[in-house]
Amino acid sequence: MLSTVSTKGQVTIPMDIRSLFHIRPNDRVDFIVEGERIFLMPVKTLKDLRGVVQAKSWSDSSEERDVAKAAVGRRVKAEMS
Repeated sequence: MLSTVSTKGQVTIPMDIRSLFHIRPNDRVDFIVEGERIFLMPVKTLKDLRGVVQAKSWSDSSEERDVAKAAVGRRVKAEMS
């Protein structure tokens, strides 16, 4: 796909490519130079990854704390053995 560089050095990324790579307004992209080629890569941030992994629901935060304490206890016991 062809695009024209404006007098300000700007290039429009074609809609098909933006859709394919989920590039939205204000997203960041990285330009990578390899020899005579230039690659444009979308930059993923932590914000983009929100919701990718479903959190385990805990009925109570004290239950989560007890699980974490037990895990630390097992690790310390193993390191001391």
